[in-house]
Amino acid sequence: MQDQAGAPLTAADPTPSTPAPVPTGGRRRLYAVLLGLAAATLVLDQATKAWALASLTPGEAVDLVGSALRLNLIRNPGAAFSLGDGSTWILTVISVTILVFVGASARKVGNLPWAVALGLLLGGALGNLVDRFLRAPGPGRGHVVDFIDYFGLFVGNVADIAIVVAAGLIMVLTFRGTSLAGPVHRPGHADG
Repeated sequence: MQDQAGAPLTAADPTPSTPAPVPTGGRRRLYAVLLGLAAATLVLDQATKAWALASLTPGEAVDLVGSALRLNLIRNPGAAFSLGDGSTWILTVISVTILVFVGASARKVGNLPWAVALGLLLGGALGNLVDRFLRAPGPGRGHVVDFIDYFGLFVGNVADIAIVVAAGLIMVLTFRGTSLAGPVHRPGHADG
């Protein structure tokens, strides 16, 4: 029975849902996954670029799966699809902005899928940023080494693959309503 006339039968949720706190040890593991995946992506990206520079000749494509997937060495001053060829420094600023975003978001990460997405994004952004700072024609304007040719439409690298996978994962997590900070905790409700 109701205690008061007109009172609802169920208790109203007086506070909004908040992410459940992640235990410190759990957050450390998530940071380790994020940073480990970023480091692995960066190392793999730079190693494959070094291999491509040593083994491939610009303009001489090597078919892997017919013309659908080929190795084709280029030095890209722009972004995907060679957009922004004359704005390499702007792409450098965008990459640094991504790093700041990932750094700020990493402090809040509370679940494994977001740690994986942010780790891939961080590793991919760092991979291409290393090229922008250390390769010719100079710091902040360096050309990115690309060598994986998809159907003759797009030539990319391991960093690009990581960025695309991260973007797809972030879209899925956002669409599903998965909070960056972790599982939602509703005060007064049993979790489970």
